[in-house]
Amino acid sequence: MTGPYTDLGRPPLNAAALRRALVVPDGLYTDLRVTPETASTNADVAAAARAGAAEGLVITAERQVAGRGRLGRGWSMPPRAGIAVSVLLRPDAVSGWLPLLVGVAAVEAVRRVAEVDAVLKWPNDVLVGGRKLGGILVEVHDGAVVAGVGLNVSLRDDELPVPAATSLTLAGAANADRDPLLRALLRRLADGYTRWRDAGGDPVASGLRETYLVHCATLGREVRLDLPGNRSVTGTATDVDSSGRIVVDGAPYAAADVIHLR
Repeated sequence: MTGPYTDLGRPPLNAAALRRALVVPDGLYTDLRVTPETASTNADVAAAARAGAAEGLVITAERQVAGRGRLGRGWSMPPRAGIAVSVLLRPDAVSGWLPLLVGVAAVEAVRRVAEVDAVLKWPNDVLVGGRKLGGILVEVHDGAVVAGVGLNVSLRDDELPVPAATSLTLAGAANADRDPLLRALLRRLADGYTRWRDAGGDPVASGLRETYLVHCATLGREVRLDLPGNRSVTGTATDVDSSGRIVVDGAPYAAADVIHLR
């Protein structure tokens, strides 16, 4: 059998159908581009932002070869094996809640479409069965916000970037089709962002804080926070404060690598 792609289990995204579904009048999204390969969708959207692109630009790639996660970690995947997507947002003010908002959109999309019990590790790592399914990188460029999401969809064991990772296929997803997953992710992001923006960035009034706390598996657990300057703190994570910081034993932390302790 021959066709436009070689791996029949990994069909390409349907760019025209995605645009018809998501770039609609009065919606958040103004343009949606599917590129065969890129170094980083976040870098592509950041470049477009500097050139004056409107809020709502979406760039997704069939293959990302030099993506970045939090703390400078690399994030790459085989062709058509996952979702690598970035969105340009232009909120009135930048908030520590924006990365958490994007994490909520990702975990809810995964739960709805793939029907797996995905949760969030603060601030926005998507976990399934304790293993990392995906992550979010939110960056600020001259007042614009670039929100990037990476999700492992059909990666096999020998394709995982690290042993602690997983994919929807390995997690037994009911549906590992990237098209409906990407649509659900972008729709939930648009809904959550619009509510948050219309509430003046208030995480309580918009319902964001309540929703995040429901999905966050870090709360109530013993954790270790690896902090800047080679410092670490161990304690119980009890809350996420009004600025989106994790609270451990009564003290808030804005930047840390969280390790869930058994």
